[in-house]
Amino acid sequence: MQQNPLFRDADISFLLREVFHVASLCELERFAHHDLETFELYIESARALARTRLFPLFKEMDANEPTFDGVHVRVHPRMGALYDALAELGVVSAPRPGSVGGADLPQTVVTVANLHLMAANAGAVGFPLLTAGAAHLIEAFGDDDLKATYMQPMYDGRWTGTMALTEPHAGSSLAEITTTATPNSDGTFRVRGAKIFISGGDHDIRENIVHMTLARIAGAPEGIKGVSLFAIPKYRVSPDGLVHNDVHTTQLIHKIGWKALPSVALGFGENDDCHGWLVGAPGHGLKYMFQMMNEARLMVGANGIATASAAYFEALAYADTRRQGRGLAAASTPGAVRLIEHPDVRRMLLRQKAIVEGGLALLIQTGLFADTAAGATGATQIRAAAILDLLTPIAKSFPAEWGFESNSLALQILGGYGYTSEYLPEAWLRDQRLNSIHEGTTGIQGLDLLGRKVVAHNGAALAGLIEELQATTDAAARIDALAPLATKLSSLSALAQETTHTLARRGLGGDIVGMLGHSDDYLRAMSVMTVAWMWLKIAVAAHARPASDFSRGKIAACRYWFAAEVPRATAWFGNATRDDDAFVDLDERCFESAVGARVRADSSARSSSAASRTPAMARRRSTMGRARR
Repeated sequence: MQQNPLFRDADISFLLREVFHVASLCELERFAHHDLETFELYIESARALARTRLFPLFKEMDANEPTFDGVHVRVHPRMGALYDALAELGVVSAPRPGSVGGADLPQTVVTVANLHLMAANAGAVGFPLLTAGAAHLIEAFGDDDLKATYMQPMYDGRWTGTMALTEPHAGSSLAEITTTATPNSDGTFRVRGAKIFISGGDHDIRENIVHMTLARIAGAPEGIKGVSLFAIPKYRVSPDGLVHNDVHTTQLIHKIGWKALPSVALGFGENDDCHGWLVGAPGHGLKYMFQMMNEARLMVGANGIATASAAYFEALAYADTRRQGRGLAAASTPGAVRLIEHPDVRRMLLRQKAIVEGGLALLIQTGLFADTAAGATGATQIRAAAILDLLTPIAKSFPAEWGFESNSLALQILGGYGYTSEYLPEAWLRDQRLNSIHEGTTGIQGLDLLGRKVVAHNGAALAGLIEELQATTDAAARIDALAPLATKLSSLSALAQETTHTLARRGLGGDIVGMLGHSDDYLRAMSVMTVAWMWLKIAVAAHARPASDFSRGKIAACRYWFAAEVPRATAWFGNATRDDDAFVDLDERCFESAVGARVRADSSARSSSAASRTPAMARRRSTMGRARR
């Protein structure tokens, strides 16, 4: 097969130049020192690094995951050199200002560059991307001493960083964390607690790791208001150099994907000598951490599209060269035909194309709103920030959920070879599966979208998004071939508004379950609508080009999306407001298996007869139970 391009250069150029006009970002004062040439130079540099160094190591890194000997975590021996190259490129600092060593590049450009890197080797790129988020937290909320001591080495590429949120008992429920921080006389805090699933939480590629950690100051109130943010290095800085900070790896988590990036459980303060530095004001930890969490959610979304794109091009190359079966057409060439000549294979490839390129456009559009929110002022800035908040759960979930389906189709096209480890799609499928769980499950994203984002500020964000859709439908309506699609998108956006208002009224009336019980359906419908908007934008730009296979392919994928997905979105919006809530109203006891029911019955019987047992009988039963276990 031909070499996998990961992303097709013509697609990227078309989106940046003709669909989204990324050069217009230079009209913002923040990016005025750049031009389209510098944007494309950075993207080209990332693409070259992805294809020549990261991708050739992907399979080897997937097959040789990190190891833990009880003290040290060791990653692939070539990861250190890769980190050097990624840091030199600017992956950690590119979007940050020159004052901290960054290039002040737009997030849109950085996102496209990172897409190339992620498609090549997602696990390896996780190290610098997590470090970028950790350093940005200190930049945004830390004092000057913290910036000089712990932020700058991360931006310089000398140290790495993580986000340490999850605890074994709490999972995604961050209001229930129990890690404690007790004030010291020197202004630091003595930290004790445990965290789990910390990506990049330990390794041997850099001398230090800074954990951006949520903890509860002794005496703080319960719940979210009692959570604060701390910078906790593996080695703290002292007059004598780096001193171990009583941060220990207690477990290496073995994952189905992202093998190059270790996930660990951490113990803080086992010897009562773990020092943490408060970042910002007490009690604002979760508010601050949402900056990194939202950046990470968009990073996960980008990874979802990157992984789906790599698998799509692998499947496309295979279908173009593999001969199998007879053609359906009467005039088909005698003998076996290429897979791509089979209609069902073309269906699967077109669906992958629609998912990958639609999701790619969504991430670029989200980046543009981020750059406008960062570089504009006044009402323009406020509006862009609101739409960015609304799009974040969609831009995270759509690439994860539809991207997994796209990866599954790639496996299907390769047939029996698809599920073998000799070919790459099975590894990408495993990598992809993590994306719907990383940084908040799809269910959490649905609750965030419907419970917070679309109703915030009296629905201003949704109103802004609908205005954006309307501008695209107005442009498409002037093109005869696209006018019917414009009508469909206008109808769907009206249904989205109607559904949102119905659900919001339920919430205001106190029916929270009635509002949020179908938030997953709502998220899926909004995702389809948003990507339909992207495809209509693409089709408008493609129609402006001279007719070619390239432009015809774009318009065909747009037509496919409207035919295959928009009806599903209509049904999902209907589900979100329906009254026959089978799973909402179902009694949990209906899920009991025969074994589970018997165990519950036995437990109840034992409880009811406990008073009649003698102490000797109780001890004997307990001993017998331990022996059986």
